[in-house]
Order: sequence, then structure tokens, then C-alpha cells
Amino acid sequence: MSQELEIAAEGAVGAQVAEDFATTHAHAGPCANCGAMLQGAYCHVCGQNADDHKRSILHLAWEGVEGFLHLDGRLRRTLPDLFFHPGRLSRDYMDGRIARHVPPFRTFLVALLIFIFAAEHATHEIQAAQDAQTKARAAQLATPQGRARAAAAERAEAVKDRAGDLADAAKDRDEDLKDPDENRAKVLARYAAEAARVNDRYANAMAKADRIAQGLPAGPPTVTSTLQIEQNGKVHHLNWFRDGLQRAVANPEYYLTVMFAWGHRLAILLLPILGLALALVYRRRREIFLYDHLLVAMNLLSFAFLANAAALLMPPSLVWWALLAVALWTPVNLFQTLRGAYGSSLLGAGLKTVVVWAISVFSFFVLMLGVMLVALATV
Repeated sequence: MSQELEIAAEGAVGAQVAEDFATTHAHAGPCANCGAMLQGAYCHVCGQNADDHKRSILHLAWEGVEGFLHLDGRLRRTLPDLFFHPGRLSRDYMDGRIARHVPPFRTFLVALLIFIFAAEHATHEIQAAQDAQTKARAAQLATPQGRARAAAAERAEAVKDRAGDLADAAKDRDEDLKDPDENRAKVLARYAAEAARVNDRYANAMAKADRIAQGLPAGPPTVTSTLQIEQNGKVHHLNWFRDGLQRAVANPEYYLTVMFAWGHRLAILLLPILGLALALVYRRRREIFLYDHLLVAMNLLSFAFLANAAALLMPPSLVWWALLAVALWTPVNLFQTLRGAYGSSLLGAGLKTVVVWAISVFSFFVLMLGVMLVALATV
């Protein structure tokens, strides 16, 4: 999917470069296709570009820079509006004032491509940090002194967890015993069962610490094969979720790769979902068509992709704060869009923002859940 987006983005820029060259480098003489005498950048008979496409590599590189700078002239108007005046930008598109801005679908594709690159970069950074921790852990466990320190840390953590879990269980027991509707025997049985589970976890943690101290694997080998039973001559696969989760934990890099592969495709679904949500809240505005709603949705998603990409490219210590800022800024951007593009009142824009935002967030989490489940099933 990312390759398809790259091709689309390159085609968009390439089309702009070709358009610029045709405008400024028209050739006199007959058309190479139909022989008609040229009178401009394109043949007035067959429509073929007058460019002969014969130029040096240096000239071709200069045309690319020239085309990008020309595109940037519209970017200077489009990007500030996308972030700070989204309603005005969407209104321009809806009213047909497109020449002054980058075409909305081109902006959407490039923004999605940038977001994909930023997300993959963030994933690579996280994986690099995890690999560094794994190497440091392995280096620590390579010596008896390091294993002793690691085992002591595991035991201390186990003791702390056991004390906290038993205290929570005792607190729940005491509160339940104060309730006259609760059966005392059942409350004590629940407490005993929870205490037994806590002690089992404590025993497993202490056994793990002992294995670490002895230089043995931290845990027993995990069987990740799918459980099967034979019933009526058919094989049924059980616990696929648990098995997939085990494989994902064992190979997180591959799991994230599968998630991205599916996420690229499902991200496109946000466009029709958001467009239909806008059509729903403005269903009484007959003069506004679904095409207009999709234009507005492209701008909203372009902003979201670019803002989140910028957040993901922040230093690791600032990424989560930046993502929080984007999460707070996005509904404000939506409110500004509804006010400027549709001319809604303050109250109307506020109510519609809540509805569209709720639909968008719900749809996003459903898509993310779907991506995670599909990745677990295919990892």
C-alpha cells in the first residue's frame, strides 16, 4: 500500500512538473503527433504536450526543483490554512476556488504518506530502544554478579507485588463484609481464592529469580502451536487469540510490520466514514453534496495525518506530550472547520463537533481493533 501511495504522490508532483514545463518551454514548429503547427504549450488539434522531452540530467533535476518550488507557492497558502484556518480552506474548495491551493486529494495522499513514514520511523526507534535494553540485559546476565543483581531485583519486585495484591484483596474483603447483603462465607471464599492466586504468582516470580541466578532461562519453554481437538471428524482450532498474542510477544517487530501493512489500507476507510458523518449531521443542507463533505473530510484527515506525523518525529521524551497536544487540537480544528466551511453557529458547530468527533473516534478504535486482530491471526 505504501508503494501505491508513493507512486500516487510521485505522479502528483510529476504532473505538476510536466505542467510547469509545458507552460514555460513550448516549442515552435509542427506537432510531433499530428503535424499541426503549434500555437502554445499544447497542440490545439490533438492536445499532445509540445515538449520534446530531450534534455540533460542536470536540466531534468533543475525542473524537479523548479516544479517543487512552484508547488510550494501554493503550499504557503494551503498549509497555514490547513492548520489555523481550516474552515476558510474548506470553504474555498467547496466554492471552487481551487487554483490558489494544492488540490485536496493530493494533499490527503501526501499527508498519509508522510504519516506512514513517521509511524514507521517511530516504530523503528521503539524497536531499537527495546533491542538496546535486551542487549544490556544479556550483558548483565553474562556474569555471576550480574545474574545475582538481576535475581535480587526480581525477588524484591515479587515481594512488593505480593504485598500490594494481598492488601488490595484484604481491602475488598473488608468492604464486602460490611455489606449486609453479602454472604460472609462467599466473601471469605473469594478472598481465599484471590490470595491463592497471588501466592501462585509470587511463587512463580521467585522460581524465575532462582533460574536467573543459576543462569537458566527465565521461564519454561512456551508451546505456541495451535490447540486442536477432533470432533465429528473435523479439526477445530482453539485459543487462536492466545497463540497469536504469544507469537506477537515473541516477535514484536514482525507483528508491528503486519499491523502497518493492514493499517495502510484501512486508513483510507477513514475518508468515507468521516465524509458520511459530515453528511449525517448536515443532512438538511440540500445544497451541500456528498462530494463537498468528502472535500472537507480530506482536509480534516490531512491535518490529522500531518499533525500526528510531526508529533511522532519529536524526540522520544516529547512524543507522548506532542500526541496529547494533537489529540486536544484535533477537535478544535474540526470545530473551526464546521464554523467556517458550513457557516454553523457556535452552538450548532459545537454539537455537531461532538457528534462527528464521537463517530470518528469510535470508528478509529474499531479499525485499530480490527487491524490488531487481523495481525494476530496472520502473524
